Amino acid sequence: MYLFHSFSCSEAFILVVMAYDRYVAICRPLHYPVLMAPQTNAALAAGAWLTALLLPIPAVVQTSHMAFSPVAQVYHCFCDHLAVVQASCSDTIPQTLMGFCIAMVVSFLPLLLVLLSYAHILASVLHISSREGRSKAFSTCSSHLLVVGTYYSSIAIAYVAYRADLPLNFHIMGKVVYAILTPILNPLIYTLRNKDIKAVIIKVACPRDPGHSRGP
Repeated sequence: MYLFHSFSCSEAFILVVMAYDRYVAICRPLHYPVLMAPQTNAALAAGAWLTALLLPIPAVVQTSHMAFSPVAQVYHCFCDHLAVVQASCSDTIPQTLMGFCIAMVVSFLPLLLVLLSYAHILASVLHISSREGRSKAFSTCSSHLLVVGTYYSSIAIAYVAYRADLPLNFHIMGKVVYAILTPILNPLIYTLRNKDIKAVIIKVACPRDPGHSRGP
């Protein structure tokens, strides 16, 4: 439970750090080498990871002190916090409230910061006169926007599956999309931004006939 939630928190906070990086690169390009020096990058990444490692501890510790029956059935495919809490014999209201508060901090606060960064980016891009400059600015943000979109859409699917009156299997599938699909898509999205890798994929997918490449 601790590992799953800490890694989920780290992804949300790293997305915020990356959004800030895009903001500095587009809105303050002349100050980028100073504002995003290697030491600054390391400090931001370390802060994101440290927060992600510390944030789930209270919920995990409190859950470990709850009372469970000798045979407790967790209706999930992994130790999700809410699923484990619901399997307890103790009062689940305090733990549910704590989990909700942590989810707000992990989900909505990073989302607001990302949206704030992109609001400034959009305002700056609209002031660029050349079409090529605007295209280059949007290209810089495209991979990050795709990752943010897949991450928060999977959270929305998991939340809707939990709140809606659906069978238990739909609740589990919503969490599986959030826990597995997004991490699988992330490396694919960032990899396809590499021109060399795209060239290799095109070469493998559409091999040319050697006979056509030769002249008459």
